[in-house]
Amino acid sequence: MSKIALFPGSFDPFTKGHLDTVQRASQLFDQVIIAVMTNAAKQPLFDSPTKVALIAEVTTDLPNVQVVAQPKTLTADFARQVGARYLIRGIRNANDFEYERDIAALNQTQDDQLETVLLLAKQEYAFISSSMVKEIASFGGQVSQLVPPAVERALKQKLQDKRD
Repeated sequence: MSKIALFPGSFDPFTKGHLDTVQRASQLFDQVIIAVMTNAAKQPLFDSPTKVALIAEVTTDLPNVQVVAQPKTLTADFARQVGARYLIRGIRNANDFEYERDIAALNQTQDDQLETVLLLAKQEYAFISSSMVKEIASFGGQVSQLVPPAVERALKQKLQDKRD
């Protein structure tokens, strides 16, 4: 039986920390599906098709990784639809752990066969958050150490378009 993992997130934007998590998960599972979600509590910079395209470009060298836009459904239901028995989550600190622990428990109320696998962020990525990347980029700061080159180009273009 194939081990399929789902990595859900809003990925706005996709960071080097996200990429590291995907690379590591791709070594642990037969297939990793990155599910680009819409977080209703956040104001997205990029639309879902753009995020899917950027993440697909950045992960093109990982043959067992697929990127999809998650329909508006519960993550546990979507995992079941795509045959995933595992959820991948990256954690940077104790706050992330507490949040992800609670989400994992809630997901298990929806599907008790769904396991959450927490991957600790490598030290060099533990401080990176998408919201901080957006803030730095919006003020013209340097983000090349925080996001893959394709994402950096898209960020610069998007923010330039907003200024025009």
